[in-house]
Amino acid sequence: MDRQAFARRQAQEGVAMVEFAITLPLLLLLLFAIGEFGRLLFQYNSLLQASRDAGRFAANEAWNATLGRVELSASLRTRTQNLATSGVASSAAVSCTPDTRAALTPKVCPGNVEVAADGTQHVRVTISYTFRPLIGNGLPAFIGNGTALNVPLVATTVMRAL
Repeated sequence: MDRQAFARRQAQEGVAMVEFAITLPLLLLLLFAIGEFGRLLFQYNSLLQASRDAGRFAANEAWNATLGRVELSASLRTRTQNLATSGVASSAAVSCTPDTRAALTPKVCPGNVEVAADGTQHVRVTISYTFRPLIGNGLPAFIGNGTALNVPLVATTVMRAL
């Protein structure tokens, strides 16, 4: 009886190592995918916060009390776009080249920020950005075209002018 138990135990010696070698790549892929999803949520949250800040600034500055409606001048649009992209409401035009590499924090150019009047009392600020994962732009396919991994992110804020 003891010989049979010893023989069964000896036959099972390397099975755990083989199972670990099979499941490790899958577990690492799952862990990396969870991290990329967290990065996506972080970048969307950053865009949404920038959109809120720019919307609050534009809503505060755009109200024309004489006419009783929102007036968006070119200078106000430029300052709002600069606030959304760099955090400073400067009136100087900013030239920007978007970063094509996958960055940990989003780099948004003023051309990706749209400032518009929404009716007569509201201001709408929309920021567009394309999320690029760290692993690349797409997954190859055996048949047909590959799957693109870039995700367009759009953060929109509408605020009533003060």
